Amino acid sequence: MISRRDFLQATVAASAIYGATGWNRAAAQQKMTQEKLLEFDTTGNVTLIHITDIHGQLKPVYFREPEINLGMGAVNGLPPHVTGADFLKMFNMTPGTPAAYALSYQDFSTLAKSYGRMGGLDRAATVINAIRSDRPDALLLDGGDTWQGSYTTHHTNGQDMVNVMNALKPDAMTSHWEFTLGIDRVTEIVETLDFPFLGANIFDSEWDEPAYDPYKMFERGGVKIAVIGQAFPYMPIANPGWMFPGLSFGIREERMVEVVDEVRAKGAELVVLLSHNGFDVDRKLASRVDGIDVILTGHTHDALPEPVMVGKTMLIASGSNGKFVTRLDLDVRDGQVMGFAHKLIPIFSDVIAPDPMVAKLIDEQRAPFTDQLSEVLGTTTNELYRRGNFNGTWDDLLCNALIDEREADIALSPGFRWGPSLLPGQDITREDLFNATAMSYPEAYRSEMTGEFLHVILEDVADNLFNPDPYYQQGGDMVRVGGMGYSIDVSKPQGSRITDMTILKTGELVEPSKTYTVAGWASVNEETEGPAIWDVAEAWIKRQGSVSIDPNTSVKVFGT
Repeated sequence: MISRRDFLQATVAASAIYGATGWNRAAAQQKMTQEKLLEFDTTGNVTLIHITDIHGQLKPVYFREPEINLGMGAVNGLPPHVTGADFLKMFNMTPGTPAAYALSYQDFSTLAKSYGRMGGLDRAATVINAIRSDRPDALLLDGGDTWQGSYTTHHTNGQDMVNVMNALKPDAMTSHWEFTLGIDRVTEIVETLDFPFLGANIFDSEWDEPAYDPYKMFERGGVKIAVIGQAFPYMPIANPGWMFPGLSFGIREERMVEVVDEVRAKGAELVVLLSHNGFDVDRKLASRVDGIDVILTGHTHDALPEPVMVGKTMLIASGSNGKFVTRLDLDVRDGQVMGFAHKLIPIFSDVIAPDPMVAKLIDEQRAPFTDQLSEVLGTTTNELYRRGNFNGTWDDLLCNALIDEREADIALSPGFRWGPSLLPGQDITREDLFNATAMSYPEAYRSEMTGEFLHVILEDVADNLFNPDPYYQQGGDMVRVGGMGYSIDVSKPQGSRITDMTILKTGELVEPSKTYTVAGWASVNEETEGPAIWDVAEAWIKRQGSVSIDPNTSVKVFGT
């Protein structure tokens, strides 16, 4: 007994009355109750609770799921590489229902006005407490990307998230963006945590020995459980290595085999991998490493209403930005998983009551910054979102700002997957802007690049996303480009995917030997100079007043 049925229970009555005019919020709240969202048929003797990729979001947000999420090779068309109508059909969801709104981009702004924001760690606390009430010894596991991504995380060096997560009492966590606070700050925080900070694949590069605990052993429901941590493997490539000198990362498949064998030898009857590899990396790892029962996957922000099975290994994807909490019940006997029940619980903030203690704690973290958070910079006529393989309107906004404010021909914005959405007509506050830009290396550079070098950049990023071997994929989206269009054939090998690079203003092809003025942000180079991206964007938004983003048709995609 599993998954989708439980997730969809709360939406059956709702779909029956959804009509051409859509829901109003009162009807949504009446039909979609907290009791139904939390309803679950308790199974077996072990419960895992998973939340991941919160990215500093303490309060409820809008977050639009991707329109395009391509899978390469054998995984093309498999979850999570299915979106929109195809996703709804695959999982037997009715358009317009709460489940469709939570898990798909279709009619996002219209449905958002009815169903409201999602997430909020005070609401997540209510869900977690309810699960613990039913199963007091449940394990709460945090998949990382927790201490970064908002105005308050930036200005407290992650302490706001540390304080709130401590109140939720996780049993373990792993990491990625945490390390962009700098190794000294990470060490300072880790020393104060009441739970282990796991990373079997993080080594001290000087001594070639583990830098953090690789796993933690638990006993729950009469079962010996090993939780192994796997941090983001590409840290020094995707993020500035100078911020965490002396550490080496990597997938380290052979190391994972050793750790699994070690915990099994210590009597582990259930092996759980708390991973920040990204879904396709974990899918490949599961096919090559025996003995892992469950992979709680993170990093790529995928939200799936059902587990994906790879042999005997179950992959669980719990979304991002606090939109979902996963409950997984397991029946473990004689060292084998004999059965399970799974539910991806959507955190509808208008339906799930906030936990009073955590709500108060969140307000305390935000109180010193209230005026800054709420200052209105402008309004948007567009749906502002980031997720999608090739472009998002939030990054179109940032590229427009970079071109105008930094007097550039071309702008580059990194393909981050974090950053909540805004609806047409909403104010853009400083908090909203920081939700899309808050990081520790925000300098907006301005430099001269040849057309040939620009081509190399695009080809390199494309290979990180579309290499047919998942172990060479870093899990982000394509770099966003302003002022220039191009064609991409994702089926081609590295070096020949990108063609037809064109300056949009003139229609001229980019010449390999010609030099262009390029503005961008989030360079991993230590000596990068320039104003912070949020200052550049704030100045531009205030000048615009009402921001309007033209439809982006500058990227032509082939080979899908």
